[in-house]
Amino acid sequence: MNFTLLVVMVLTAIVLVAAALTIARLVSPRSFNPQKAEAYECGIPTRGGSWMQFKVGYYLFAILFLMFDVETVFLFPWAAVVQDLGVAGLVNVAFFLFILILGLAYAWRKGALEWK
Repeated sequence: MNFTLLVVMVLTAIVLVAAALTIARLVSPRSFNPQKAEAYECGIPTRGGSWMQFKVGYYLFAILFLMFDVETVFLFPWAAVVQDLGVAGLVNVAFFLFILILGLAYAWRKGALEWK
């Protein structure tokens, strides 16, 4: 097989990325100010240390939300072509929803959806 086109594309990508990074480094301003190292949120100075622990439940809740949100996005293409797919498409989506509901039931039973 002739991989010339692939090699040219990879080399072009490497050169373009290297050029963009080099130009950004040459053009960007360089100045250090102690205020740049501080945490910033809505213009309000922070009180106390900016490092604090969060409950793992918040992250778990966010990950579950993203997971189920992305999975339900896969239903939109199916809804657009539902008439063309027929019974086979309906069975496939029913299986997909069954797995989605099993995941939701598992998270619910484990208490991952409780906000404590």
